[in-house]
Amino acid sequence: MNLIVSFLTRTPVIIAAFVATIVVGWSFTLIIAAVDGALLDTILTGDEASARLAEMTGDQRYVHFIGTIANDTLFPIAYGSFFAGLAARFAPEKLRTWVVLPALATVIVDLAENTVQALALSGTADYLGFKDVLTPLKYGLFYLSLILALGFAALALARWLVRRLNS
Repeated sequence: MNLIVSFLTRTPVIIAAFVATIVVGWSFTLIIAAVDGALLDTILTGDEASARLAEMTGDQRYVHFIGTIANDTLFPIAYGSFFAGLAARFAPEKLRTWVVLPALATVIVDLAENTVQALALSGTADYLGFKDVLTPLKYGLFYLSLILALGFAALALARWLVRRLNS
């Protein structure tokens, strides 16, 4: 785990993860336009996701499937790396391993949710009921990771400003 934390806390990795998060996040606007409505990722329950899936044409399902496989595989890796790296970079040494766990868990949960959605979009299997747990868990872990990353970065900035003002 120390090797992962050491890699994620490097400045070029944090910057690259941030840029990837922005670029991949923006690319979802193209998918949303192509499917003419909400993506399954933003729908919290399996029943609502099933209803949305039933509204889609075959072409919309295909575009959503490709977006899920490509964009929404890269997106959690990008934002998870950014949140984990930023939090660990500015957290006290003894907390570094712990503060990356919510971000890494978010990636795993988001990828599990993507698998459920990809199976449904491809017509292979319908496990959308798992969204009742996966999607709220994903969002909860996402926001916890965001708070940890921004919180430790803000504390580091405040400490830096205090040191600068006192010198």
